[in-house]
Amino acid sequence: MLDFGFDKMALIGAVALIVIGPEKLPRVARTVGTLLGKAQRYVADVKAEVNRSIELEELQKMKSQFETAARDVQETVHKEFNDTRDAIAADVSALGDAAHPPVMTAGSYEPNVHYARSMSSPAYRPPKKNWRLKRAAVPAWYKQRNGVRTHAQSGAARVARFRPRGNNGSAI
Repeated sequence: MLDFGFDKMALIGAVALIVIGPEKLPRVARTVGTLLGKAQRYVADVKAEVNRSIELEELQKMKSQFETAARDVQETVHKEFNDTRDAIAADVSALGDAAHPPVMTAGSYEPNVHYARSMSSPAYRPPKKNWRLKRAAVPAWYKQRNGVRTHAQSGAARVARFRPRGNNGSAI
């Protein structure tokens, strides 16, 4: 932007103090500051928008280059595939009937069936777990040390347990 040194800023401040006056100068300075801030934000937004549009154009150029390269590779692969398929078809037709496999009879052994049976998954077996045992995430020694209750107790039993005892050992 503009290059203002300290001497120029002091001169502008002195002229503003004389022209505007000391009563209105703080309000005017605040207004000028907000307007300058808005202007700087607007300029920054415009710069960011220009940079985004330039990056978008570059990305679109790269996208078109990649698309043409991919299209060329696809055409090359299709051409090679078709050439290979035609060559194989020509070789097969040259061999004639010798290329056909022999027909299996009803009593002949088929290795694919045996292989499929050996690869099948075994029957489902449920896991061996004793569901009656209670499994806790917190160890019993930790519960005992910290006074965590491990057994359920009714309210009446709890009251009877903590009721103060008399002199003869019975509840009061």
